[in-house]
Amino acid sequence: MAGRKPKSERSGQHQIKSAVFSEIEQIVKGEHSDAFHILGPHLGHHESQPGVWVRAFLPKAREAFVVLLEEQGQDHPMEKLHPDGFWAAFFPTRQEIFPYRLKITMADGTTQLLEDPYRFPPLLTDFDLHLIGEGNHRHFYEKLGAHLCDLDGIRGVHFAVWAPNAIGVSVMGDFNRWDGCRHPMRRRGLSGIWELFVPGVGEGETYKYEVKSHSEPHILQKADPVGFYTEVRPKTASIVFDLNRYQWQDAEWMSRRAGGSVLQGPLAIYEVHLGSWKRVPEENNRFLTYRELADQLIPYVKNLGFTHVEMLPVMEHPFDASWGYQTLGYFAPTSRFGTPEDFMYFVDRCHQEGLGVILDWVPGHFPNDWHGLMRFDGTRLYEHADPRQGEHPEWGTLIFNYGRHEVRNFLLANALFWLDNYHADGLRVDGVASMIYLDYSRAPGEWIPNIHSGRENLEAIEFLKKLNQLVHEKSGVFTAAEESTAWPGVTRPVHLGGLGFMFKWNMGWMHDILEYMSQNPLFRKYHHNDLTFVLLYAFHENFILPLSHDEVVYGKRALLSKMPGDDWQRFANLRLLYGYMYGQPGKKLLFMGGEFGQWNEWCHDESLHWHLLEHEPHRHLQRYVQDLNRFYRSQPAFYEMDFHHTGFEWIDFHDWEHSVVCFLRRAKNPEDFLVFACNFTPVPRHGYRIGVPEAGYYRELFNSDSAFYGGSNLGNGGGVLAEAQPCHGRPCSLRLTLPPLAVVVLKKM
Repeated sequence: MAGRKPKSERSGQHQIKSAVFSEIEQIVKGEHSDAFHILGPHLGHHESQPGVWVRAFLPKAREAFVVLLEEQGQDHPMEKLHPDGFWAAFFPTRQEIFPYRLKITMADGTTQLLEDPYRFPPLLTDFDLHLIGEGNHRHFYEKLGAHLCDLDGIRGVHFAVWAPNAIGVSVMGDFNRWDGCRHPMRRRGLSGIWELFVPGVGEGETYKYEVKSHSEPHILQKADPVGFYTEVRPKTASIVFDLNRYQWQDAEWMSRRAGGSVLQGPLAIYEVHLGSWKRVPEENNRFLTYRELADQLIPYVKNLGFTHVEMLPVMEHPFDASWGYQTLGYFAPTSRFGTPEDFMYFVDRCHQEGLGVILDWVPGHFPNDWHGLMRFDGTRLYEHADPRQGEHPEWGTLIFNYGRHEVRNFLLANALFWLDNYHADGLRVDGVASMIYLDYSRAPGEWIPNIHSGRENLEAIEFLKKLNQLVHEKSGVFTAAEESTAWPGVTRPVHLGGLGFMFKWNMGWMHDILEYMSQNPLFRKYHHNDLTFVLLYAFHENFILPLSHDEVVYGKRALLSKMPGDDWQRFANLRLLYGYMYGQPGKKLLFMGGEFGQWNEWCHDESLHWHLLEHEPHRHLQRYVQDLNRFYRSQPAFYEMDFHHTGFEWIDFHDWEHSVVCFLRRAKNPEDFLVFACNFTPVPRHGYRIGVPEAGYYRELFNSDSAFYGGSNLGNGGGVLAEAQPCHGRPCSLRLTLPPLAVVVLKKM
């Protein structure tokens, strides 16, 4: 009968407590490594009578009952065996486990009917645990984290987390009033992984893991390392989210991408920081959402003619001023701009409009926020244990332990996650130099040599090689390295001894060209080597030529402000810089604001200065970038042979006295070539002779001095007929008018 205990149950309290008292104490303290060993249904005996024990930890309950699903309205009371809320009931003569629910009465008299998490089996297989342990589970994120699922027709969430050195781990959230004792998790053997299926938890629920540690602090509350969605900072909890609901509409793009070659195609990248591209000042200067960015940013970038948009890290980060480079939520697009589904929509729209998507990715370090990866289970789990290898002195961040299988698996799976689940077309890997050198930003004595007494981080190098091997198994996607040193073979295939990246940012070119362009044109002839040095190594790697965010902050000045001269000359110099960059071998990247000539340095806390487009010079520059991109995409000579020496030929680079250089760019078809002539002084050059390989009429296709772009409109009347007069070792020559501070491009018709 409901509400009445059988004699055998009432008299068994002392025996039960004697048998399992130590385990009950561990459950109450949240320090039991396998709560399933004592909680939930168990075959057993009571006073030599076989049956089934049902035990539950219900710390807030005044009364508790077991409701058998095979019975109608029959409540079986449970006995409170510990004052902190450990309850048990014995069902004699039963020979098998049965389905049931728990019914509890709270102190305020309210009643709850609950599914017992501890009556459900584990979901992770031994094979999953094996692959994770050896660092080879490519779909790591499908097993760890929070996943909506059904077990025996019961809807809930399966939680799993890696914390091998924890005394105990529990999941806490809105569903249990943030009680870290309520839902202790099961430890899966020696794997260090803890899991629990919690019935009734749904999408949108916030949660964290409460981790009991051997060291101080003993109790840690951690966001999910594999959480797919987080609260908006400064809140720090993870949020249950279903990533499988979104219906992608980019099948055409994905098919075309798989059959293309980014190495031999046009690649013009618009680099953008989503939080400061454009804000809404009339609404307290708020961010645009992912969906608003889809409506505004995508058509803007497409109209400018760029092929790809590259975003500074969109992975969740606590500190705005880190620009995303101090990533904390590696599997979560930042909630500043919306939900994960909203970000999927943004990428999908990019693809539908013909724009590729590149994500900045930061596997080199992570921030030391206590709710994040730092000392996740009380030990240096994700970071290297030795601070000489585990702490980054320049950025105040922590460095991953690349030699640990599970950490390596976490990062490799994360890279694949963004490619698979968010359809990213490329990953730009930040800070590669900081990863591959043990002494990066360290003084003598502050770093530990490798086993060969060298300065190379052998474990990080192997990690990067494995990363690139895995990424290159996927058709049409690529990786790019921000690597600032002369490390050999960054873009050489792994099987040939390289790191395996498809592209490398040419940081040396960016430094040299900006140093050159910032010089007064009268003195540029003394810096001519800065202009031409890049061609000594241009084909050693597959380079991207960047004019990136790093060069327009921290007192370096905006690109337009770096240019010398009066305002007219500044704009002319900037047009010349862009024209020269597009003519050089290598793919192209321009940071937002550079396309219309923002005067001020970039500030992450405010919009770009869009009001400048009210002024004609800025509109002219924007039109110039638009036309330059369209010209670039229309001419195979710009991009087909970027990474082979036959795609570039100097006509003349010796005229340092006049600061003029001339060169050819060739397509796969050697008969398809462009002639570039660049005048880096404000002095027009009339009758300037340059050699060309063939006779015929050369049409002037592009002139950065055009009046359409705010120039002086000096040029060559639409084209020039080659003369049979040898020059620069070539059989024919052109007599050109070189406009001031300008580049002209001609093609034989």
